[in-house]
Amino acid sequence: MIPSVNQPFRFSRPALALILASSLLAAILAVTTFRNLNREQRLLENFLLQEGLTLIRSFEAGARTSMRHYMTGTNPLETLVEETAKEESVVYIRILYENGEPAAESGDLPEAMSVEDVQRIFAAGKPVTRIIEGKSVFEVVRVFEPLPPFLPRRGRMQKYAQKWQEEQEKKGQQLIVVGLGTSEFENARREDRVHALFMGAVLFLLGSAGLYFLFLYQSIRVGTSTLANMRLYTENVIESIPAGLITLNGQGTIVSCNSRAETLLSRRLREMKRLRLEELFSPLPTGLLEEQKLLLDKNVLCHGSIGENIPVKLSTSPLLDHDGKSNGLVVVFRDMREIRKIEQQLELSRRLASLGKMAAGVAHEIRNPLGTLRGFAQYFGNEAGDGTDGKKYAELMVSEVDRLNQTISSLLQFARAREPQRLQVKAAELFGKLESLVAADFVAGNISYRQQYDPALSLFADPDLLLQVLLNLLKNSISVTDGGGEVRLTAYEHDAGVQIEVSDSGHGMTEEELERLFDPFFSTRKDGTGLGLAVSHQIVEQHNGRIEVESKLSQGTTMKVFLPGESSD
Repeated sequence: MIPSVNQPFRFSRPALALILASSLLAAILAVTTFRNLNREQRLLENFLLQEGLTLIRSFEAGARTSMRHYMTGTNPLETLVEETAKEESVVYIRILYENGEPAAESGDLPEAMSVEDVQRIFAAGKPVTRIIEGKSVFEVVRVFEPLPPFLPRRGRMQKYAQKWQEEQEKKGQQLIVVGLGTSEFENARREDRVHALFMGAVLFLLGSAGLYFLFLYQSIRVGTSTLANMRLYTENVIESIPAGLITLNGQGTIVSCNSRAETLLSRRLREMKRLRLEELFSPLPTGLLEEQKLLLDKNVLCHGSIGENIPVKLSTSPLLDHDGKSNGLVVVFRDMREIRKIEQQLELSRRLASLGKMAAGVAHEIRNPLGTLRGFAQYFGNEAGDGTDGKKYAELMVSEVDRLNQTISSLLQFARAREPQRLQVKAAELFGKLESLVAADFVAGNISYRQQYDPALSLFADPDLLLQVLLNLLKNSISVTDGGGEVRLTAYEHDAGVQIEVSDSGHGMTEEELERLFDPFFSTRKDGTGLGLAVSHQIVEQHNGRIEVESKLSQGTTMKVFLPGESSD
């Protein structure tokens, strides 16, 4: 099962930069829009105020310069108001007296001002403005001063001016009200609002896109991390399995493998990509690659690059895609050499057990008659005179009976082996005793003997039975090693236990001899009973250990005894 990945949300530097940039852009746009709206409002009011004041000053100037209308009997203000109100930007013009009565007015007039409003404006002493909602009008109100700053000093003009001034003073002060159209400015403001809304929408879309890409980036990062963990997990699982694994594409070409496959095939992946599966394994079932079918535990040979053929069990299964279609083949193969060795050891143990039961019965039946024969042989030897043939034959019979009895004793030991009493044994004491027992044999055979081990090393075994095993192995090595040769005993810790190796430089063994090495009564020595190695094998098995043999003809033999530690019991 592929583990799920719960990736926490974390801001990366690109995502954080995107958020900061979007936030900064939003703040700048908001401040700019707000300032633009306020600026346009101020510009509108200032512009219209200046325009209104300009008109008022124009009225005042026009009133001053139009006294001739008065001389002709016409009211110059009414004419000036009517003509000026015809301007497109002017909505209305109204001139009021202190009591609120109009002196002259023209245009689309609003409601009349109250006396209180008029008095309030007189008291203000400065122009007053307002915006009339619903009519798009900016209104400017100011005290109207049409009187000239000085009067003519002589002539008819002075007379008319004084008369006109007196009439104006009787009527009191006047206000001029100018209404200017703001429709163009309001249209511009509406366009600005639309522009601001548009920019806000753009910013919102940019922010949304930024957030979307942020979460998309996060999702991609989580997905990438998940895929990386999944790939790492898969690779670890594939690399940890003890079997070789090869994958093929739809064309039957090798595309990947694990390290175990490279080890068994003695090839790197780049070398195998040039090979077909038939070149690596044989025999393969016909149509396997074309049909890409399921195959379980087929016994085939694996061909290594160094010419070694390794027996393997091969299984195949189709490689399916997400649609369930087969687009390749998965090949799994297991090295069967160790299993074959275990099977051979199990078969040997089974045979030894059967032989042991039979030998126990045979030895029991033979041993009693042998005692009788030995007694009669001694009797007839005592009856015969010294130097006679009867005496000689009787002694020969006794020696042969003793030799046969020794064989029977070994056979009984093999058939009825005692249960080992496992103790903590110091290697130095065991190997020291062993060396003293075989030292004379090495000297007699002119054979060099070496021991190599850690003095602090200890073993968990029955000391007497283990000593018997090592004596049998050393005597076998002595018997097959010529003068001037060497026998070496090595011990070291291995796989939570101890491995003991007895190596010699003797003549080695053939394949046939190796297969029968632990069979009872099989021996390559003329004086051997063939029970020493069988008994040694049995003792090691009783210790839950194993014996392995490496031997090549004319190159010597190495016997490896593996004994587990105390914790393996």
